[in-house]
Amino acid sequence: MIINLSEQHSLVSNWVSELRNVNIQTDRIRFRRNLERIGEIIAYEISKTLPSTVAEIQTPLGIHHSKVLAQQPVLTAILRAGLPLHNGMLNYFDGAENAFVSAYRKHNKDGTFEIALEYISSPDLTDKVLILCDPMLATGASLVKTVEAMRQDGGTPSQIHIACAIASTVGLQYVESSLGDEVTIWCGDIDDELTAKGYIVPGLGDAGDLAFGSKLQQ
Repeated sequence: MIINLSEQHSLVSNWVSELRNVNIQTDRIRFRRNLERIGEIIAYEISKTLPSTVAEIQTPLGIHHSKVLAQQPVLTAILRAGLPLHNGMLNYFDGAENAFVSAYRKHNKDGTFEIALEYISSPDLTDKVLILCDPMLATGASLVKTVEAMRQDGGTPSQIHIACAIASTVGLQYVESSLGDEVTIWCGDIDDELTAKGYIVPGLGDAGDLAFGSKLQQ
């Protein structure tokens, strides 16, 4: 399932427009905060789909039977660009377990690239809700490789959600064809074009660089 949060105008589409805007992108704290806000909204939307239970809550005047989450999810940041989105989700799922994955494009001299996955820090995922945070879903290759690696090492989650600020149509198709209906993808917006080098157009540029500064090329 794919949910595009910009299909209907809301604050999400305002924040995505600021992420794209070259005149606003120079303000790194604002860029990070907009990603964080999108993470908060996606966390709230995902929470509506999660199993709940009824807990007896003692108030000063009596007992209230309150609906609460049956289980906290596992929030996963794809380093480094996924950190602001992850932090936004952690603001809402503040009791969540957390995982961190180092997945990046390793560029070859001929212009092609491979997905390098060098590090995973994760709790046991068996029968838990797994949420992956990566602001740009371009080719989808890194997310598919991450999900496969996490399931192999950490167990089989009960649900898998992917949260991104912008996704490409091609990347969404690849994730769906690779992972099927096991995954729900939440997007701030969707762009149709993907270049031969795997960049989303119009997109917003390199989310990691815009959030944290430029890096040496791998």
